[in-house]
Amino acid sequence: MAVMSYAGAAAAGLAAAMSADPTVVAIGEDLGRGGIFGQYRGLIETFGPERVIDTPISEATIVGAAVGMALTGLKPVVELRVIDFALCAMDEIVNQAAKNRFMFGGQGRIPAVIRMPIGIWSASAAQHSQSLESWFAHVPGLVVVAPATPQDNHDLLRAAIRSGDPVAYFEHKELWGVEAEVDAGGTAELGRARIARAGGDLSIVTWSKALHWSLEAAGLLAQQGIEAEVIDLRTLWPWDRHTVLDSARRTGRVLVVHESVQVAGFGAEIVATLAESGLGGPEGAPLALARLGGPRVPVGYSPALEAQARIAPEQIVARARALVQG
Repeated sequence: MAVMSYAGAAAAGLAAAMSADPTVVAIGEDLGRGGIFGQYRGLIETFGPERVIDTPISEATIVGAAVGMALTGLKPVVELRVIDFALCAMDEIVNQAAKNRFMFGGQGRIPAVIRMPIGIWSASAAQHSQSLESWFAHVPGLVVVAPATPQDNHDLLRAAIRSGDPVAYFEHKELWGVEAEVDAGGTAELGRARIARAGGDLSIVTWSKALHWSLEAAGLLAQQGIEAEVIDLRTLWPWDRHTVLDSARRTGRVLVVHESVQVAGFGAEIVATLAESGLGGPEGAPLALARLGGPRVPVGYSPALEAQARIAPEQIVARARALVQG
């Protein structure tokens, strides 16, 4: 076990994948200098510019090249810096990478991992602070991953590379410096959630940076006599229905928390699935369901406006208390 940052753990996971498989390459802007967050640090010195490929500033070109590379047998890891810039490459992601395997009868596959950091980025305003993971969960053919911890960023990146399918991989822009112990031999399975904190009074389902707010909220709730179970979904597609449904059955109450805009967010899919499941809580009582997401506003540049778009642990506590108290 070694202490690594979220960015360093990703670099270590990618280095391990590249060492194990010579077809794994990295492509994107600023990779030669280690990436803008250090998530590629040391790779060009180890693997050279033939496998750590710097590109011009053209997201459509980057993803389009990666699709071609994948069809010829490589496994590209694509860096788009932040998800906001990925909007310049939506045709290549949605119409090319996601659909090739289906449109050509499985003759080609696109084993590409497309890294698109999500979330509010302090003082970066509306065009650099979006969380658009629900867009990609809606697209058939894409796997959707959202790691919240250094260990998961190490393990899930390697799992995404191994999957053989196009993966929309969502790191968080404000988690890069978070440090924790990382087991370099760790493994993770796509589609498997993690119970980050056990509890019996309600279930909080979340992912990405909202996991950290939810764990803080669970600590505050415990001081008030409410024990919340916190589930880190980790993968949005496929998502771990079994773990969520099992927790809902035990607690009878579920709050879904995400940073992305609440309107049409992925939390609505989870709540709808629970509502349609026919499950009851303890003693057969109907499930109590709620969601908490960001407001439908562009993220402001000023600290005061930016704060209005953020989810805070105190908001989670308030919604959770209301759910428990009925």
